[in-house]
Amino acid sequence: MGVCMKYYKMKFGTVEKDLPICRITDDLYIAGFVMLGDAPLSEECAKQLLAKAPEYDYILTAEAKGITLANEMARLHGDRCYMIARKYPKLYMTGVFEVTVRSITTDKEQKLYLDTADAEKMKGKRVLIVDDVISTGESLRALETLVEQVGASIVGKMAVLAEGAAADRDDIIYLQRLPLFNADGTVKK
Repeated sequence: MGVCMKYYKMKFGTVEKDLPICRITDDLYIAGFVMLGDAPLSEECAKQLLAKAPEYDYILTAEAKGITLANEMARLHGDRCYMIARKYPKLYMTGVFEVTVRSITTDKEQKLYLDTADAEKMKGKRVLIVDDVISTGESLRALETLVEQVGASIVGKMAVLAEGAAADRDDIIYLQRLPLFNADGTVKK
């Protein structure tokens, strides 16, 4: 028994991706964009974003889907480290800053945690927030709150894709628009 799935095709440089169209509600579907495990896609998107990036001291992303992008951007830029807001506090953390977030792709409220050692590094520095997709902006808002809590300044907010109304925002830099979809796979107007 096979499931007929619809896809949305996108191209990033020479890398083509067929994004599966996934149900969020009965009348809202999104295209699933996942960079995890796709080294050529991560490298191409990182190159393109770095070409548009302002000067920064540290990159900050949320666990987990933005990690490969942040890693590749840091590697290409020659950064020695980047910061990750974790979904759960880890035993090795020296303490935490925390913020609550509710994303379109999760079914419940979550928290993001930033290690106080990372917060000390970021204090007074220029931080570039990066993520794979910005949609409702809830994850982005949570990262902004963490940056403000640690006393750093946000010099830019970047994503590979801006989904739906996020593409109309003038405070984010992104590579491409990602539409929202109807149940039949057509683009929502």
